[in-house]
Amino acid sequence: MPRDYYELLEIGRGASAEEIKKAYRKLALKYHPDRNPGNAEAEEQFKEVSAAYEVLSDQNKRRLYDQYGHDAFTRGGRGAGGGPHIDPFDVFSQVFGGGGGSSIFDSFFSGGGGNAAPSGADLRYDLEIAFEDAIFGTDKTIEIMRAVQCETCGGKGAAPGSSVKRCQHCRGTGQVTMAQGFFSIRQTCPYCRGAGEVMDTPCRDCRGEGRVRRQKSIQVHIPAGVDTGARLRVTGEGEAGERGAPPGDLYVMLHVQRHEIFERDGLDLICTVPVPFEQAALGATISVPTVSGNAQVKIPAGTQNGTVFRLKAKGVPSLHGGGRGDQHVRVIVEVPTHLNSEQRARLQAFADTADDSIYPRHKAFLKRAKKLWR
Repeated sequence: MPRDYYELLEIGRGASAEEIKKAYRKLALKYHPDRNPGNAEAEEQFKEVSAAYEVLSDQNKRRLYDQYGHDAFTRGGRGAGGGPHIDPFDVFSQVFGGGGGSSIFDSFFSGGGGNAAPSGADLRYDLEIAFEDAIFGTDKTIEIMRAVQCETCGGKGAAPGSSVKRCQHCRGTGQVTMAQGFFSIRQTCPYCRGAGEVMDTPCRDCRGEGRVRRQKSIQVHIPAGVDTGARLRVTGEGEAGERGAPPGDLYVMLHVQRHEIFERDGLDLICTVPVPFEQAALGATISVPTVSGNAQVKIPAGTQNGTVFRLKAKGVPSLHGGGRGDQHVRVIVEVPTHLNSEQRARLQAFADTADDSIYPRHKAFLKRAKKLWR
C-alpha cells in the first residue's frame, strides 16, 4: 500500500501551497540520487516525494486525492502503483529551475555550475612595437585566428529547425556516477560530453560544437609609457564559449624593440653622447637628441669622461599620470685618432708645456700608486 502523500512530505492535510513546496525542496535535496549514489532506498524516496509533490501542488489533483486517495489515479487508467507516471527529475527541475534535473542540486552540494557550457578560452598574442610607440602610445591592428560563434546555428550546435533534447543517460546533469565497490565516481557523461543535452541533427557548419574558426582584425590601443612585459587585456575577444557561453579575453603581450640611441631605466632614458676632447677641455654647448626633439646641453670646461647631465621631464610618461621621467646624458670624452702631421705637431707642443697641475686626477693617482712602488 503506497504511503500517504502528506505523510511522505511530513506536512498536515491543511498545509498551504508554500508549505508543500518548502517540504518538497527539503526532502528532494535530502534524497537526491546525486547525493546518495548507489543508495536504492534513497532513490525510491526521491521518486515518492516527487510524486507526492506533483499531486499535492496541483489544486485539482489534490482535491481528487483528498477525496479518493491513491485510487483517484488508478481508476482512470493513469497507471498502477498508487500514483501518476512522472519523471522525478522533471519535477525537481521545475521546482529548483535549470534545464537538467540536478543542476541546482550541484550548485548546492558540489559548488559547480551544473551542465552549463564552459566559457571560451583566453588567447595570448605577442606584439612587437617600436621604441617610440612605447613612449608615446599608438593604435595597432592585429590579425588573430580564433573560434567564433557559429552564425548558422547561433552557437547552439543544432541545425536550424532541429530539436535539442535532454540526455537520457545522465538525465541532463552532464555527469554519470560509476560505482566501484564501496566507492562511487562521478565523471563526464560520454554520450553528451557533459552538455546534458543531445541534438537530433548537428549543425553542418560547426558540426555541433556551436563554434567555427575565423580570422579577425582587432584594433588594440597601446597607452603611452608601456614597456616590455606589459600585458593588455581586450575583453571578449578570446575564443567563443561552447553552445553560446560567454567568450574569453585576449591578452596582448608587448615586446619593445631596442633603440639605437636610447636606453630605458624605468621612466628615465639614458643617452650616451661622445664629446671631442677639446670641447670637454674648453667647454661647449652641444646638441643632444631626445624622444621629443633636440635639446641643448652646456658642457662646462674640464668636463670629465662619464659625467652625467640631466634633462628634466624628457623621459617616459607615466602610465598612471603624474608627469614624465628624465633623460640622463652621459658624456664620453673622445680621443682623436688619425692625426695629420700638423695636428700631431701642435698636440705635441701642447704636451711639452703641460704639467701635472692641469691633470689633478692623474696627479692624485700617481701619488697613491707610489706607495705600491716602494
